[in-house]
Amino acid sequence: MFQKTVIIFVFIFLFFNLINFLKLKRKQKVYKPKKITTFNKKNLNSWMNLTKKERYNLLKQDSVKYMDKRKILLDEIRKEYKKISRENFERHIKKK
Repeated sequence: MFQKTVIIFVFIFLFFNLINFLKLKRKQKVYKPKKITTFNKKNLNSWMNLTKKERYNLLKQDSVKYMDKRKILLDEIRKEYKKISRENFERHIKKK
């Protein structure tokens, strides 16, 4: 008798957990945007078929990527300049 009740409770518990899991999965809607990496003559129609808003968003993403790359490059240049100027300063001090 005791085993039957325990088994029933375990099944009920699993059933409710499964329901909660499925509810969470349903709420997580994932929309995949159209991905076009490069534009050339071959996929010109793909570009033209995009809506104005989609084209704007793609250009905006490209702009953000460009700015990020530029910031990284500027940081590298600054570090290199600091390194070179320290070396020159140390050489100048050693000469005196």
